Amino acid sequence: MTLFEELKRRGLIAQLTDEKQIEELVNAGKATFYIGFDPTADSLHVGHFMALCLMKRLQMAGNKPIVLLGGGTGMIGDPSGKSDMRKMLTKETINHNVECFKKQMSRFIDFSEGKAIAVNNADWLLNLNYVELLRDVGACFSVNKMLTFECYKQRMERGLTFLEFNYMIMQSYDFYMLYQKYGCNMQFGGDDQWANMLGGTELIRKKLGKDAHAMTITLLLNSEGKKMGKTEKGAVWLDPEKTSPYEFYQYWRNVQDADVIKCLKMLTFVPIEEIEEMEKTMEGAQFNKAKELLAFELTKLVHGEEEALKAQKAAKEIFSGSGNSDNMPSTEISADDLTDNKIGILSLLVKTGLTSSNGEGRRLVQQGGVSVNDEKITDPSAQILIENEVIIKKGKKVFHKVVRA
Repeated sequence: MTLFEELKRRGLIAQLTDEKQIEELVNAGKATFYIGFDPTADSLHVGHFMALCLMKRLQMAGNKPIVLLGGGTGMIGDPSGKSDMRKMLTKETINHNVECFKKQMSRFIDFSEGKAIAVNNADWLLNLNYVELLRDVGACFSVNKMLTFECYKQRMERGLTFLEFNYMIMQSYDFYMLYQKYGCNMQFGGDDQWANMLGGTELIRKKLGKDAHAMTITLLLNSEGKKMGKTEKGAVWLDPEKTSPYEFYQYWRNVQDADVIKCLKMLTFVPIEEIEEMEKTMEGAQFNKAKELLAFELTKLVHGEEEALKAQKAAKEIFSGSGNSDNMPSTEISADDLTDNKIGILSLLVKTGLTSSNGEGRRLVQQGGVSVNDEKITDPSAQILIENEVIIKKGKKVFHKVVRA
């Protein structure tokens, strides 16, 4: 089985141009490809995970990744899939986030001599002369065509700023520069990036001739990634200070039954033949075994095998009721949150991030889905005594420790 065939069997490829050439380059380990990451936070999160795993997979086959850090595009904001304009970040914040990304990416990608490079598009975007850009690049883009793309159509009714309208041109210019400076012959991205990526391919061919070998492939990255990585408490981060290895493990341990095989195929390095065999007999307890495998493999990839083993052990102990709560996700409650050392169950659920609102908490309690120290809570007005430590159980699998600050 070739690498290209494996990518297809894992369900990664959504659309592509120049399929024959892409297949030949990837299989021969001769692709120099890039994926862009806009530094909108100081940590990567699960939404980036599929792209990182793909880069690792391709690099292992001899292809050369270029990590493009969006120090320039991060100042604009991509309207794709957004309902509103991205929050504007300062240059200082963006630069800090870029450095955080670089450090985390080194767990996935080998940046040793000649193996991969990380570049920042601020190096060329922030120095552009506006009039020269309009003459040199703007003339290659049709506004009529741009407005037919879904990423802009979705926002036209709600309001699309001219700032965001330029994102496609900036991303296309990135590929144009990477092609010339680093011999980058291929770009990868999520399926919601298809229009932006086509813009880059077309720009290279218009500027450098139709024979320029610029190729595009989109994967089921962002459309699937958007379903991942969100909990009641917020995003699932790769930084252990934001999401502990135990919480990270538990996130994957609790994915929906319908998603476990898909995640194993797209995100892990478990042989595809083994996953396909599991898929044939997947029922009942088999789902739990598959989820444990998924959680362990991904925690090992992000946090190392030692942390993965600790998270696995803690999860089994907590679930069986035989272990302590040392590795359990926890929330500190201060005296200001309490009245006579008590707090309402609905407020407590929101405070711990187990629910996003009082209404959601009320429904959960009334349905019998909440226990405190093994005692089921059925009254939404119940007051919980917080003297030292209490353990909240949500449903059958989610445990959370609450301690006095």
